[in-house]
Amino acid sequence: MFENIKRILIGKPLKTLDEGGQSLSKTKALALLSSDALSSVAYGTESITTALFIAGAAALWLQIPIALLVLVLLAAIVMSYRQIIHAYPSGGGAYAVASENWGPKAGLVAGGSLLVDYMLTVAVSASAAADAVTAAFPAILPFTVPLSIVVVILLTGMNLRGLRESANFLMFPVYFFICVLIVMILWGLFQAVTGQLPYQATTRIGTSFSGLSFVLFMRAFSSGSSSLTGVEAISNAVPNFKAPKEKHAAATLAAMALILAVFFGGITFLSYWYDIKPNVHSTVLSQIAAKTFGGYGVGFYIVQLATALILAVAANTGFSAFPMLALNLARDKYLPHLYMDRGDRLGYSNGILSLALGAAILIVIFHGSTDALIPLYAVGVFVPFTLSQSGMIIHWWRKKPQNWLFKAFINFVGAFISAVLVITLFATRIEHVWPYLLIMPTVLYVFLRIRHHYISIARQLKLSYANNDNAVRHHYDGATVIVLVSNITKVTTEAIDYAQSIGDYVVAMHVSFDVNPKKELKTATQFKNDFPDVRYVDIHSSYRSIVKPALSFVDAVVKQSQKRNHSVTVLVPQFVPKKPWQNILHNQNSLRLRTAFAAREDISVSTYYYHLSE
Repeated sequence: MFENIKRILIGKPLKTLDEGGQSLSKTKALALLSSDALSSVAYGTESITTALFIAGAAALWLQIPIALLVLVLLAAIVMSYRQIIHAYPSGGGAYAVASENWGPKAGLVAGGSLLVDYMLTVAVSASAAADAVTAAFPAILPFTVPLSIVVVILLTGMNLRGLRESANFLMFPVYFFICVLIVMILWGLFQAVTGQLPYQATTRIGTSFSGLSFVLFMRAFSSGSSSLTGVEAISNAVPNFKAPKEKHAAATLAAMALILAVFFGGITFLSYWYDIKPNVHSTVLSQIAAKTFGGYGVGFYIVQLATALILAVAANTGFSAFPMLALNLARDKYLPHLYMDRGDRLGYSNGILSLALGAAILIVIFHGSTDALIPLYAVGVFVPFTLSQSGMIIHWWRKKPQNWLFKAFINFVGAFISAVLVITLFATRIEHVWPYLLIMPTVLYVFLRIRHHYISIARQLKLSYANNDNAVRHHYDGATVIVLVSNITKVTTEAIDYAQSIGDYVVAMHVSFDVNPKKELKTATQFKNDFPDVRYVDIHSSYRSIVKPALSFVDAVVKQSQKRNHSVTVLVPQFVPKKPWQNILHNQNSLRLRTAFAAREDISVSTYYYHLSE
């Protein structure tokens, strides 16, 4: 039944040779990988105005120069990541650049930051989608957290179906949002130019006010820069593009940046022109839509629908980029190798599921609050931005290709502004970003411990013929098999027969309690009648423990077997129910015994399975 449900939800398994059919065209890649960056315009301008409004309505004109500075940073970052795409076409983005140019530790900081950030991407996007829905339907405001988690679950199922199907699904909401925003911005600008919606701003650009300060400006700038999150995702997913991969990835990144710049600039201008103020009951974008389309009519609800859809699917950028980054870290032995395994639909399903779980936990912890998540979200992006762009300066210095000074200057601008933003976030939003200082050392420690484990295993398993460090060879004169016996059943009978086929000396071990001595005697008698040539040992346990007496008996057998130069195998009989769910109806003694014996170096553990037919 489970397999049938899985096939319905995820689809039929794909052959490994079908991987080429999962590659992305520019049109599909824009939908799949740009949804996070494009959706950030729904809260980027709002973040700026919220930070500025602390100083009063007179400060809102600062959103215009701040938006221009954000666009400068966007240009520097996009040009830098286009360079990274061509220089590091195997993917990995900031992790690959920082690792090669700054060293493995810096690469882990970049990679770890992005892994956490992709979880925040999903959490922020799902929460923002819920906010957009509740702005249109305030009655469901108390259900923000469950609604956000439902969004995460739906996207998880969609991504498990594979890249191509995810891209096909995302094309409608992404391109619908693009069309709706273009219409809204153009219509709003037309009305502003023609005087149908006159200038309404509280203060003109350049007006001085009492709360004006550098700290205020930088706080708002750091908040508005959250609109640039997701830009790096395309550089992580270059291997997913159709050939020529680098060319198509760079073109997709340029198209996304152009759309993002137009949207962010247009929304910020309309916000200033309309004198939009932050409102806990209505987002800045929804207020702009209401003003532009003359109230809460069809136009307003279309914008809300488009916004809710793009915010819901924006999390998909994380679902696309997280598994690829986890794959690169796993290849370098910093994450479990299970992140290298492909699922039925050729996607890295373990990465997808890990991302979904982490995002759901973040949503619950932060109660679906977008405002609480965005500063931490921004730090997780701008630390890798700083490392990757400064790393590219080192890259150009080493390679010295044509026009390398100009390329390095672009990277310097991006690295400098990104570094300033990181410092600003820690200086002005420490109450929101302090978890980063706790999370990153923990993540780095986990990375290093995992790598140490893999290196240790490789060292212990590798055969080194040059150093005469070969595996210890054992030449046994025979084999002793210990069969664990509970009752005399078909399982026991077949297990004993199998043990006799592989062992020179077979001993059956039974653990008895004080509950029913007559039953234990009957079991022993029946066994001796059925298997007269097999030694039967009944070990009494007054404390109802099976594991401890079994281990003690095995110790005794091992000592005797060493004298005879016998190998020792413990055979655990186990019946297998026809339906998997029926396992929960039975005790797990066999599992406990296998777990206890697995720690022993002087025995082998084997399981004899008897499959039930009904």
